[in-house]
Amino acid sequence: MMPFKQILAIVAISATTAITSVVGYNKYTQSNSGSGFISSNANNLPANYANYAPMGADGGPADFTQAAQTAIAAVVHIKTKTAAKKITTTSNRQSNPFFDTPFEDFFGDNSFFGPRMQPEQRASGSGVLISADGNILTNSHVIKGADEITVTTADKKTYKAKVIGDDPSSDLAVIKIDGTSFPYLVSGNSDDVRIGQWVLAIGYPLSLDCSVTAGIVSAKARSLGLNQRETKGNKNAAIDSYIQHDAAVNPGNSGGALVNTKGELIGINAAIASPTGSYAGYSFTIPINIAKKIGNDLIKHGVPQRAFLGVQPAVVIGTSGYETKDGNGVEIRQAPQGGAAAIAGLKAGDVITKINNKNIATWNELVEQIASYSVGDKVTITYTRDGKSNVVPVTLKNEGGNFELATKSTLAIKLGAALENLDPKKAKEYGVPGGVLIKALEAKGILKTQNPSLKNGFVILRVDGQDVNNLEALAGYLENNSQSVVLTGFYPGYEGIFNYIINNDNDK
Repeated sequence: MMPFKQILAIVAISATTAITSVVGYNKYTQSNSGSGFISSNANNLPANYANYAPMGADGGPADFTQAAQTAIAAVVHIKTKTAAKKITTTSNRQSNPFFDTPFEDFFGDNSFFGPRMQPEQRASGSGVLISADGNILTNSHVIKGADEITVTTADKKTYKAKVIGDDPSSDLAVIKIDGTSFPYLVSGNSDDVRIGQWVLAIGYPLSLDCSVTAGIVSAKARSLGLNQRETKGNKNAAIDSYIQHDAAVNPGNSGGALVNTKGELIGINAAIASPTGSYAGYSFTIPINIAKKIGNDLIKHGVPQRAFLGVQPAVVIGTSGYETKDGNGVEIRQAPQGGAAAIAGLKAGDVITKINNKNIATWNELVEQIASYSVGDKVTITYTRDGKSNVVPVTLKNEGGNFELATKSTLAIKLGAALENLDPKKAKEYGVPGGVLIKALEAKGILKTQNPSLKNGFVILRVDGQDVNNLEALAGYLENNSQSVVLTGFYPGYEGIFNYIINNDNDK
């Protein structure tokens, strides 16, 4: 057996060695403090944890109940109906040997070459009450082409709705129901939305009753290219900047609300990315700062008041074709003479890095910021030139390069309809020299009250047998003729020529 003194010596040596090792390790780690893991209660957290707060009374599990209850009361179910119509195709008509002859009408409707019927169309979506008197913000594509719109509120009451204004370039629209004291949502600030924060999507998916889903924000200023086709080739006029998140959104959710955990409206749900047409992990929402601004324009003016900085971005060839040359700002390819930017001294080669002190890294972020301002507003632009940072005030203009506000035309007010010239490409496709397209009819306007069967999408070709190829020609004829007149035209894609009579009393 080992003597007691020897055992004691071994223990003492072991203890000394252990203490020395611990002291030495502590000194080593202090001299190499940049490596290894850092505990959550350390005082020198990395930059991305600048606002870090330890879990505690304010950091427990998220509770969505109050936000959900607040939002559900103000989100509505929108149902649309489009009447049945005869439909044909240009190729089908042109295969008719009597096409474009006086006999075409006799060998069309019930012949081999005749049209087929498109049955009555019904669809549904969602909307958000934004005022106590019944204004509802939704997507343009939810109400597009609808002959009848009905709204069901959270308390199961149903109302007929009318279109106040529609802006396809941003996929936003405002409709209205009659009443008072409706619950509505208070808007937040979408500029304050942060990647990783909780959000709730509220709407009426798949024709179900109001549903709530939760997720986190995964990206901002995401571009999908969805609205470019509505700007007639002017891609710079499209507003295409979305909040991306993973709260489940399905068909029927379009036009519904995206809210934060305070119950504030931070966006209007608009699209999903999916190979199947149903939710597959990513949802896209129009930021409320854009939606609120355009919604207010539509309520006040009937048309959006788009502000433009007056720049075109530099582009590169990317995997999907031409892409903006983004990164640490937006490089200007061109600043057209007379535009807001050019007047302020900006020119090709300058790189815009901030708008009103908000960082701008991509073209989509620039578009999103400018879309939240009106014509005549002043913004501060920070840009770099030759490696030097500069700051300049810029007064925003409209697309035409002036400060005039867009308004409904006198003709549109008189007839009670949103009108526009028929797109030249469409006119060529239809085989007509031109015309005036009725985009939206007001329920109490002259056109609709005097012709209840008249529908959105009708193209006016002639008045009293005289060609009217554009709005100017139509307005001129109506101004010089105070008697009842006959509007002649067609519905694109549908068979037949239609006549509608209106009492054109210029004294009223």
